[in-house]
Amino acid sequence: MIYSIYLEKGEDFGYVAHCPSIPGCHSQGQTLDEAIDNIKDAIRGCVEALGSDLLTPPREALVFEVQI
Repeated sequence: MIYSIYLEKGEDFGYVAHCPSIPGCHSQGQTLDEAIDNIKDAIRGCVEALGSDLLTPPREALVFEVQI
C-alpha cells in the first residue's frame, strides 16, 4: 500500500515526518533519507498495531504552498 508522507525541517535538528492517513503516526531523522526510513517503520508499526481495517485508506492528495 502507498501512503503519502509530509516532511518538514525540525526546529532543533533534522527532519520530522508525518503520515496524515494515520493519526498520530510521526517520526524523525537527522537527514531526509533517515526520516523517510523511520516513517516507513512507524507506518508498518501502526498498521500492525491497529490493523488495516481501522486505518483511513490513503487518498491521493495534492500539496501546494501559497504565499500570503
